[in-house]
Formats: sequence, structure tokens, C-alpha cells
Amino acid sequence: MNTSSIRSALGAGLAIALSVLFGASSLAHAQTEQATPHPGAAPYARACAQCHEGGVAKAPHKTFLQMMPADGLLLAMEQGIMQAQSAGLDAAERRAVAEYLAGVSLDTLVARAAAPMCMGPARDFDLRRPPAKAGWGVSRENQRHIPAEVAQLAASDLPKLKLKWAFAFPNAQRARSQPTVAMGAVFVGSQNGTVYALDKESGCVRWTFRASAEVRSPVTLEGWDAGSPPQRPLAYFADLIARVYAVDAQTGELVWSAKVDDHPNATVTGAPVLYQGRLFVPVSSLEVTSAADPKYPCCSFRGSVVALDARDGSQAWKSYSIDEAPREVGKTRVGTPILAPSGAPIWNSPSIDTARGLLYVGTGENYSSPSNDRSDALLAFDLNTGKVLWSRQKTAGDAWNVACMMPDNPNCPVEDGPDFDFGASTIVARGADGQALLLAGQKSGDVYALDLARNGAKVWGTKVGRGGIQGGVHFGMALDGQRLFVPITDMSNPEAETNLHAVASKAGLYALDVTTGKFLWSTPADNVCNGRQFCEPGISAAITSMPGAVLAGHMDGRLRAYDSATGQVIWEFDATQTFPTTDGGSAHGGSFGGGAGPIVQDGMLFAASGYGTYFHMPGNVLLAFAPEDK
Repeated sequence: MNTSSIRSALGAGLAIALSVLFGASSLAHAQTEQATPHPGAAPYARACAQCHEGGVAKAPHKTFLQMMPADGLLLAMEQGIMQAQSAGLDAAERRAVAEYLAGVSLDTLVARAAAPMCMGPARDFDLRRPPAKAGWGVSRENQRHIPAEVAQLAASDLPKLKLKWAFAFPNAQRARSQPTVAMGAVFVGSQNGTVYALDKESGCVRWTFRASAEVRSPVTLEGWDAGSPPQRPLAYFADLIARVYAVDAQTGELVWSAKVDDHPNATVTGAPVLYQGRLFVPVSSLEVTSAADPKYPCCSFRGSVVALDARDGSQAWKSYSIDEAPREVGKTRVGTPILAPSGAPIWNSPSIDTARGLLYVGTGENYSSPSNDRSDALLAFDLNTGKVLWSRQKTAGDAWNVACMMPDNPNCPVEDGPDFDFGASTIVARGADGQALLLAGQKSGDVYALDLARNGAKVWGTKVGRGGIQGGVHFGMALDGQRLFVPITDMSNPEAETNLHAVASKAGLYALDVTTGKFLWSTPADNVCNGRQFCEPGISAAITSMPGAVLAGHMDGRLRAYDSATGQVIWEFDATQTFPTTDGGSAHGGSFGGGAGPIVQDGMLFAASGYGTYFHMPGNVLLAFAPEDK
């Protein structure tokens, strides 16, 4: 599971445990429940619990509702998809339910002016400037290298960067959506489910769209030739409750939406990939948290990739990471059914092998015993049919769920971890001799190269990081020719890691030779935290390469540029400060985390800062930089 340890929460029970996983609002909710019943608890139990606690398969589990903003929950009951279900509640009860689930009072939400809408030419989308990158991974191979003609910014320009504008995500504590630049605009999602199209030069708002839940994925736009733009270019993204959207890229108008998995704990964390008229969506889940309840039959989810028709959202195919559907294989000592095989979620964005017609992903751990050979594995899917053509497991026997973090919980699998997911996306590459390779980094701290001509046979493996639940490689490496850049997290917080401190942290940035796996350079992260809460020096967020430099956002809030050839830091910016924002208010930066890597395009650098979850520093800002002489 791509989460931090929650052993520090054991004494307070499951509610506190979930707060550690999902943020401060859940903590407030848990503390309130322990002290006295919340006024929203009874109407929730009467009108909502039957569906959201297992009664209706398609209803998002209560865990997800607790991660959604209070105003979004209230809007769903009053004007949205939950109107009929909440019709028996009066206005005060609906408000109380929203506040109960979110763990905050609606009165405490910061009232602020909306960011200014664009006026005049700033409103216009320039169809002569199509998307220059193929989605989250920059290329379909997920190499995350921005070429010079797209960046229009040299490594020598980076020390000249100055903040041009800052955009606030209202009432948010994390910013996990990587910005996308196209048509003179910046497209980005937010924690409260709002997706924005902003003017690239000023940060004013061209349009907004509100999804049902948090949007962690970037906005992916279909490409076109500059001389022949489509009549209606579409933009795609996914939300926390596994719903995928297509909207008009120029207006934000909804074209279609599709639920890609009916499991109540299903979610989309990795970016959907657009290729040849299909949108390939990786599906993960948070069922591991439900398993903390000894009465919960663990577990019924299995990861998948879903192929949707990009024009209408219809499903072309769906292929699971585990072929066999979970079935009852035993009972816990308290009589709760054990379902297996389960888990192997897919947290990462697929890479596309256009030469072979294949799609590659990495999987996470099993959720229940017995573990099988598809957890912590690299899988190859046929692009046309979704058939799994081969798999290569890198850590055997990894079954884990949140029950393992609680004393004597019978739902903990006998394997009890170690929770070594492939959270980062795979990269399709070539060695110096032309050998086709698949590069993959794991939370164990290991990096691998697989031979694509021999169905994923191992070429080399290099131990880079110490590894751990919050160790090793998290969200994304980058590639520039024969240099593979590897970010290492390796948290030292004893609340986030449990038994790995006999081995020193290797937090920092490293470069490996693609052909041999040997180190080219190593730049361990210096520790400037000085006791700040939730501050860590390592790199969890996806990194990005450009000619001459590697861009990396650290968990301590520093955004850094490293020399590609030497690893020397050539520019640094501290995001842990308060910024005046385009709406006339302010926002604050924090840790960099999740799949939201820095993006360079058209002479500007864009980075989202804030990762208020999993023991990291919160923040709610999108930063836009440009050289001071431009």
C-alpha cells in the first residue's frame, strides 16, 4: 500500500488510524466521535450508512466520504447525485451529515474571493498551440524528459527563475495534480474536486469544472497537429472515487463520465494514458483501511487497467492484475471470512510500448493471505485486448493491510508485509546497445531493468535506497538518454517507518547508467528540517528531466534543480512560505508529494506544493516561475 505507517495511532483505534492516513480533518472527526456523538452521526446512520458501509456495492465506502470536502458533500445532497437518498433529511441534518463526515464545520471553511476570471485576450485558447507532451509521463514511454523545444528554458536559465504568480487551492491541504500546459493555458485539478483552466501568463481563470471528489490525476489533453485542430478538443482526468471524466477543453463542459470500478473502495491514483483513441485507466483502492475492522471480510478488491473509448467513455476492455476473483478461503479466529487472492492495486500511470503494442504497470501488495505471484510485480498487457502476456514478481510473499498496524487484529495476513509496492510508473527505454528495456523502481529501494525482447527477463537490479513503507522510490523516476534519475524517499520519522533504522536512510537523488545499472553520481539530500514537524529531506514526488537539469520537489518543501551530469544543485526555492495569490488572498506551500512533478514549458516552470497526508507538510498552492529577464 502506498501509505505511511500508522502504528502511532494504535491506542486511539481505527478512527485515529484513518486520520493519520488521510489528514487532520479525519483526526478532528475521530476525536469528536470519541468525546460525544456528533449531531450528524444519527442522520448519517439513518439515511446513508446502509449504502456506504457495504450495503450497496457501487456506493463509495465511508472512508472515501471522510476524505471529501464538507461543501462538496453538502452540494451532492442538495443539488447533486445524492438528492434522492437525502430527501428524508432536512437542511440542518444534511449540513450536519456533511460536517460529520468531513470532520470540520462548514463555518470554519475559509471564505475567500474567487480567483479572477480572465478578461479580454487572456480568455482565449490558442488552438495553434496543441499539447506538446503525451500526458503525465511527457512521452508515452513515461520517460519524463522535456525536450528543449518544449521547455524553451535552458539549464542556465534556472538560476534566474523568479515567482511570476501563485494560485491558491481553496480549503485544501494537498496539491497532487500535475499541471498540464496547452493552448496558452494551465490545466490542474484540486483536493475539493475543482478542475481549473488558467491563463498561463497571469493565472486568471478561464473555466472551472467540479468533479465528485478530489482530482489527483493530471488533466490529459488529446493531441493534434497545429495546422488542423479538432472541432472540440477534449480533456480527461479521474477522481478519488474511480470516476473518469471527459470535458470540452475550451469550455469545461462535461462530455461524458464513467465509473471504472464498482468496488466501494476503488480509486484512481495513477494518471490515465491516452493512446490511439483509447484512455487507459489504472485502478487502485483503499480497501486495506476497511480491513482494520475485525468484522470486515478481507478482501474483495483486485487492481485493474480499464480501456475506455476516448470519444464516448464506453469500455473497450477491463483486465485485472489478478486473474482469479477473490473467494472465501478460510475464516479468521473470530469467524470473519478471509477472501483471496486480493489486492495488487495499480497506483502508477501505465507506460506504452508502441513497438510491441504493449502496456506496462507495476502492482502493490496483496491484501489477504495467501499472497500470490501478482503482487509487487511488473505486468505486460496487450493494448488491443487487455490480456496479461507476462508478469515478473520482484517481492514474493507480500500481503498486508491496516489490521497489521493494530494490536492482535485477526484480519492481518500471516505474511504481515513488507508493503513494497511499485508505486512509481515504469519507463520504456533502450540501452546503449539498442536493447529494449523496462525500467522500474520499487519502495524496497531497488531499481530494475527488464529485457522486453525476453518477456521481462532481468537484465540488472541495483539497490539504491534503504526502502520501507515510506522508503525507496515512490511516484516517478526520469530518463535522459543513458541516464536514469532515481528519487529516494527513505523517511526517518519513527512514526512513518517501523523497523528499518538499523540501515541508514539514503534519501536524495541518484543517477544510474541505463545499460549497466551502475551509479553515475549520488547526491544525498542534506537535512535542513531542524525539527520542523512532518519535515523530511527525501524526494517522494515524481521528478522531471530537461536538457542539462533534473527538477525535484523534496518533502522538506524545497524545489531543486540538479545538474544532469554531476548531480550538483544549481537552483533551489523554498516553498514553505506564504504567497500572495491571484485571488487577492494567500496560500502556503508545503511538502512536494504524489505524482505531481514539476513541469517546464514555453519558458516557464510550474509546480504544485502541498502534501498534507502521510506525515507530510500541508500546502495549497500552484507556483509559476519565469526567468526575471523574460
